[in-house]
Amino acid sequence: MRGGGLWQLGQSLNRRLAQADKKVVGRRFFSSEDNLKKTVLYDFHTANGGKMVPFAGWSMPIQYKDSIMESTVNCRENGSLFDVSHMCGLTLKGKDCVPFLEKLVIADVAALAPGTGTLTVFTNEKGGAIDDSVITKVKDDCLYLVVNAGCRDKDLAHIESHMKSFTSKGGDVSWHIHDERSLLALQGPLAAPVLQHLTKDDLSKLYFGEFRILDINGATCFLTRTGYTGEDGFEISVPSENAVDLAKAILEKSEGKIRLTGLGARDSLRLEAGLCLYGNDMEQHVSPVEAGLTWAIGKRRRAEGGFLGAEKILKQLAEGPPIRRVGFISSGPPARSHSKVQDDKGNSIGEITSGGFSPCLKKNISMGYVKSGTHKTGTKVKIEIRGKAYDGTITKMPFVPTKYYKPT
Repeated sequence: MRGGGLWQLGQSLNRRLAQADKKVVGRRFFSSEDNLKKTVLYDFHTANGGKMVPFAGWSMPIQYKDSIMESTVNCRENGSLFDVSHMCGLTLKGKDCVPFLEKLVIADVAALAPGTGTLTVFTNEKGGAIDDSVITKVKDDCLYLVVNAGCRDKDLAHIESHMKSFTSKGGDVSWHIHDERSLLALQGPLAAPVLQHLTKDDLSKLYFGEFRILDINGATCFLTRTGYTGEDGFEISVPSENAVDLAKAILEKSEGKIRLTGLGARDSLRLEAGLCLYGNDMEQHVSPVEAGLTWAIGKRRRAEGGFLGAEKILKQLAEGPPIRRVGFISSGPPARSHSKVQDDKGNSIGEITSGGFSPCLKKNISMGYVKSGTHKTGTKVKIEIRGKAYDGTITKMPFVPTKYYKPT
């Protein structure tokens, strides 16, 4: 669900995977490089063959010397290192930071134990999704969260406006935006053993969704065992002056098995894992219930509400949503965003939001929304691609089994 604003890039990524003429796609991507922000790893990317593209106001690597398909498979077999410093990390502090944030998100933040986190959704007054985020309770009076790059401006404006209202009534909450830090995502089966070489803390005691502040390669880092690939792995918030050295150390300790990986493989990995992409699979008019994120609404929150759009969301929990997000396996060319979905009688029942060819499964996969009642697994459908209908089947997600590190 992370990496927002990929809807524009996603379309080009899908075309890139489907066509061999890379020069044409290259011109499309490189056409607007001026005035883009650069992460501190920009020179490191270009020195290592990174093909830089405009994304959410940043110049980011779409791939390196290997293909997107090769990178995707290598992440699942060995590991990948992503620069995700374009995303926005922030800390909320104060004795009232938990009740403040609970007004804006669907999670039961109060129930989180210190050092644990959860995926959540910022909602609007109509119950739609403003953005998704991973929230961690560092302490009872300190929360750390990361919001998507493409949603940064609207998210920060949204939080700030509500914070001003909250504090004007005596609430104790303040924030710090971590523009002084960079963010690396280390994913895949070698993520933990390689990172263990760089820290004295025992990573085997850190489970999926947990958070620590610890020394990694000589720098004080925020470490969360999470990711956007379905694999075991970590997101590492590191002081920007230490980011390049940390990236180099991770690659060196892996002896070449973990590779620098770009946005292209990141998109195919998250699709295989059945994870939403904000701007494609979630929008401000789509509720968390419709998006299949009912599990993220805390039990207490279901009983009490108290967050923006709660009336609509709780009604959908009780009565069922009008549409549902589902997965598809299909024949023919890969289904793309906005491809229409029909039932076996030719009636329109929904639309694809993300799709492509799975490098790991070697078949076409996609996700999208269909009318409730037509969403059952195994239902046969037709997916319209460039004016022609192709056979498809509604299937469960994730398409590739997840490998999150949890207690046995």
